[in-house]
Amino acid sequence: MATVSVRYIVDDVDAAIAFYCAHLGFTEKMHPAPTFAMLERDDLRLVLSAPSTAGGGGQAMPDGTNPEPGGWNRFLLEIPDLAATVGALREAGADFRNDIVTGVGGKQILLNDPSGNPVELFEPTRPEAALTP
Repeated sequence: MATVSVRYIVDDVDAAIAFYCAHLGFTEKMHPAPTFAMLERDDLRLVLSAPSTAGGGGQAMPDGTNPEPGGWNRFLLEIPDLAATVGALREAGADFRNDIVTGVGGKQILLNDPSGNPVELFEPTRPEAALTP
């Protein structure tokens, strides 16, 4: 059961569902409208909203600013074998912002979802950087 929710604005909810479920291990929990869906992976609920005038997370702000995908904020998925995962994703045609880099706690890479939202894939190299022992 998810304990954390993150909302991503996406251009195409169906394309995002296909991407996250096929490549990153999410499952679809609900998809009641073309502009909205909820996916889950372990403790993470990913709420997907397309820009829409129908209300909800995809509606414009009071000043008229429309939500749009992209940016640099992201969620992080811990991956046991980053090189193998990246290889499989590249083979499937996934789009990355960079190559694998090594930091002080592990190796990471930024993957773009179909709308250009970043997802950080992270392989810890230090025990204290891992989510689970």
